[in-house]
Amino acid sequence: MGYAFTEDQEFFRQSVERCLTREMDFSKRQKLLASGEPHSASVWAAFAEMGLLGLPFPEARGGMGGSAADLAAVCEVMGRRMAVEPYVSTVILGGLALAGAPSTPARDALLEEVAAGTEQLALAHEEGHGTPDPARVALEARRAGDGWVLSGEKRLALGADLAGWLVVSARVSGAPGDPTGVGLFLVPADAQGLIRRAYRTIDGRTGAHLGLRDVALSADAMLADGEAGPALLRHALDRGMLALCAEAVGAMEALLGATADYANGRKQFGVAIGSFQALRHRIADMYMAHQRCRATLLVTAAMLDAGEAQPRHLSILKAQVGRLGRELGASAVQVHGGMGTTDELEVGHHVKRILSAGTLFGTDQQHRRIVGEAMGRARNAVEAL
Repeated sequence: MGYAFTEDQEFFRQSVERCLTREMDFSKRQKLLASGEPHSASVWAAFAEMGLLGLPFPEARGGMGGSAADLAAVCEVMGRRMAVEPYVSTVILGGLALAGAPSTPARDALLEEVAAGTEQLALAHEEGHGTPDPARVALEARRAGDGWVLSGEKRLALGADLAGWLVVSARVSGAPGDPTGVGLFLVPADAQGLIRRAYRTIDGRTGAHLGLRDVALSADAMLADGEAGPALLRHALDRGMLALCAEAVGAMEALLGATADYANGRKQFGVAIGSFQALRHRIADMYMAHQRCRATLLVTAAMLDAGEAQPRHLSILKAQVGRLGRELGASAVQVHGGMGTTDELEVGHHVKRILSAGTLFGTDQQHRRIVGEAMGRARNAVEAL
């Protein structure tokens, strides 16, 4: 793909935009969050009807065979419209982890339920390290007869409070830090010994901390192990991070537009504050930050689809969106003044979406270190020639 979305992707984007405008404008979103409901059932049903809930799944398993670029296209709109539906957690993180595992009738039936909007999934991977690295997994999976027993803790599992099934990363061999020995397991949310502590994130989504106390599973609960385990986990995490960054880029676009409109309409000393040189420069900087992040997003999506993306490429995207998104959000709040921090204005909610996306699966500082270490290894390899 180039630096623009295709005609089909634009069609999906417009459909999502119309749906969220009709079913979940800002006032309806505020009422939904105040009511304690996790998300809108009508929006979720509309997503299912549009085919969005099966978008990235293989066609052979009832999906649409969508690409990473397709996910970036629709998630950018969801971020701009501040959607709280568990799309990233169910379809991308949990869904792609399940869809990448070997096919069985039970797994295929579960994917069909996800695509139809009647079941939800979640990926339980984070353990408090703030990084997507599969090698950091410490939750233990030990053999018990023909099955497995899982014990340990998982933190900040998006959508885990709503999901009927959890895809859990666990260590089947080795020690934390070992890049191998990580498996993926499909765990029913009502399994004995599974404890969920639910909460709402700062940007309106829901999630849960998980405690697994000797959770017994059958042999067919394992989705992947050996080299396949970390590879499947990385596949889902890479696209999950891409989707979160796409949402942040969408929120950045909304903030840019809202700030420019406010500056052109707010008058001081009889003239629009947008005519002041300092504010013109600030808004220009916001525009450049958004364009840089969006270009990196599209290039990274194209690299994922071409099979050329390495972990450092996702880290470059995550680091750039985290830092520039935070700076753009701060500028938007400063231009709006005190109103920018209130719940009654959309600005603060967009900033929270950017901050949340910038923190999940590693902060920009952590990802800059990953990029620096990768560059250091490359330099050492060149010097050794």
